[in-house]
Amino acid sequence: MEPSNSSPSPSIARSTITRRGAIGALTAASYSRLLGANERVQVGFIGYGLIGVQHVHDFKNQKDVDCAALAEVYQPRLEAGVAATGQTAKPYTDFRKMLENKDLQAIVVCLPDHWHALATMMACAAGKDVYSEKPMTVFAREGRWMTDVARKHKSIVQIGTQQRSGKHYQHARELMQSGSIGKIMSVRSGSSRNITPGFMVPPDSAPPRDFDYDLWLGPAPQRPYNRMRTLYHFRWFWDYSGGQMTNLASHEVDIVQWVLGGQGPAAVSSSGGRYVLRDGCETPDTQDAIWEYPGCTLEYYIREAGQGRRQGGGGLEFIGNKGTLTINRAGFEIFPDMHIDPLSAVPGVTQGKHPPGGPVLDPNFKPEPWIKAMKEPGSSDEQFDLHCRNFIDCIKSRQRPISDVEDEHHVNTACHLANISLRLGRKVRYDSEKEEIVGDREANAMLERPYRKPWDAVLKSLLA
Repeated sequence: MEPSNSSPSPSIARSTITRRGAIGALTAASYSRLLGANERVQVGFIGYGLIGVQHVHDFKNQKDVDCAALAEVYQPRLEAGVAATGQTAKPYTDFRKMLENKDLQAIVVCLPDHWHALATMMACAAGKDVYSEKPMTVFAREGRWMTDVARKHKSIVQIGTQQRSGKHYQHARELMQSGSIGKIMSVRSGSSRNITPGFMVPPDSAPPRDFDYDLWLGPAPQRPYNRMRTLYHFRWFWDYSGGQMTNLASHEVDIVQWVLGGQGPAAVSSSGGRYVLRDGCETPDTQDAIWEYPGCTLEYYIREAGQGRRQGGGGLEFIGNKGTLTINRAGFEIFPDMHIDPLSAVPGVTQGKHPPGGPVLDPNFKPEPWIKAMKEPGSSDEQFDLHCRNFIDCIKSRQRPISDVEDEHHVNTACHLANISLRLGRKVRYDSEKEEIVGDREANAMLERPYRKPWDAVLKSLLA
C-alpha cells in the first residue's frame, strides 16, 4: 500500500504543553465558547448509532448541557435521535450544516470509525470542542493530524475511553505507579465469544432512499452499497475499521499505556486471520498480539469463533513481582504473591530428594505474602457519566481532558501497529518520537492511506 500524493503530511508544529496543562492562549472562536460556571453548554451530535444512544443519554443527564442539534444520514435514526433528546435537538441530514451553527459550543462524534478523525478536525476548524468515540482513527497518521488541528484551533478534544474516568481505575493506577504490586513486567487481556457461522454478507444492492450512502462513505473508498458494510457491521471491514483490535483492545491498551506512562511500544508482533468465519467479512476472527514496552510486555488475544474456558471481557491482569492486580469496569482486586525461599521452587527440594551437594532450604525461612490483598468495586455507568462530566468541565476551564487526543493517538497507533504486523506477517519496530516504523518501508507506508475525493481536499485545507 503506497501513500497517496493527495494525503498531506502533518506540518503543524506539535504542542509542547504538558498534558494536564491549559490549552493556551484563546483564539477568537474559543474565547466565544468560554462559558461561566453556571452557563449551559450547547451540544450537537453527529450520528446516532449504538454508542450514540449512550452519548445522548449521558449528555442529556448533565445539569448544564442542552442537546441542541443532531445530524444523521439515515432518516429513521435521525428521528430516533431527536426523540431521545426530548425533541430539543434541531435535526440535520448533513453534519456540515450543523457545524455552521454558531450557537453550538461542542460536538459529539458518534460516527463509524472511518469518520472519527475527519469529522473531529472539521469540528475543531469550525470553532467547536469535540468529544469523539473511540477508536479515534482507522490509520495511525490520522491521530497526529487530529492532534495538530486541535492544538491549532485551541480545541478541547476528549476521546471516549471512559475507563480513565473510573474512580477505581484511577486508584488502581496510583497504587501500581507507587509500586503496590512491585515491578510490572507483564500485562495480559483478551476478548472472546463464539459467533459461528458469522455475519453473512448478502449481495450488493441499491441503498435505501432514506439513507445518504455517499455521505456515509465520506473519505472511505467508493464501494457498491451493501447493508452489511454499513450500519453497525462496518467494523468487520478494513475500509472502515480495525476490527476488534481497535474496537475492544484499544480500551485495554489505553489503560496499560496510562499506567506505564509511556507514549507507545517499541515493537509489536501479531498473528492470526479469519480462520473460521467464512461470511464475507474481512477483519480477523482470531488474533494474538504482543507489544514490547520498556521492561514490560502486553499480550492481547481475540477469539470471535470460540469462547474458550476463560470468559472474554474479563479485563486486564497486571503481573508484578510482588503480586497481581486484575481490573475491569466492575472493579479491581490485588492478589499477593508469596515471598518464598527461591530454593523451594526447585523440583525435589522440599521432599529432600537432592543428593549431597544439591540445594538445601533455609530451615528458618518463613514464607509470607509480599503485599496485602485488596478489592475495590467500580461502576460502568459512573465511568460514562464522569467522562462526559470531565469534558464539559474542561470546556469551561480550558484544561486538557483526561483522555486527551494526543494520548489516545499513541494508544490507537499501538493497535494499528498490531494490525499492520498481522497483515504483513512480521514483527514491526516503532520509533514513538519520530512516529515511524523502523527499517520497513512497506509497513511504514501503511501508517497512512488516501482519502476519497472530495474529502482529500478537505483534509488538505485543514492541515494547511
